[in-house]
Amino acid sequence: MAIPTKEQILEALQKVKDPEMNISLVDLGMIYDINIEPEGKVQVKMTLTTAACPNGEMLVAQVHKAVEETSGVTETEIALVWDPVWDPATMASDSAKDILGIW
Repeated sequence: MAIPTKEQILEALQKVKDPEMNISLVDLGMIYDINIEPEGKVQVKMTLTTAACPNGEMLVAQVHKAVEETSGVTETEIALVWDPVWDPATMASDSAKDILGIW
């Protein structure tokens, strides 16, 4: 079984959306880093809109599930980080900025 690529993981994570904004965490710029080890272990560093996000546990669980379901993944580790602080003006994709009305 081939190990997954970063692109495959990002594609899987596109389906995880912030329920308040209906935009994927990838497009919002909340996926900070993806590390894939040769044996298929995937480590994801991600953040949330705020530390008090009421959907935080649910979003972390959805990210974990999306990665786990990707072909070739043998283990998944999700790290919730707060540095750097999420800033949609500099981290979100252009399409997310359009939706959010930030420019």
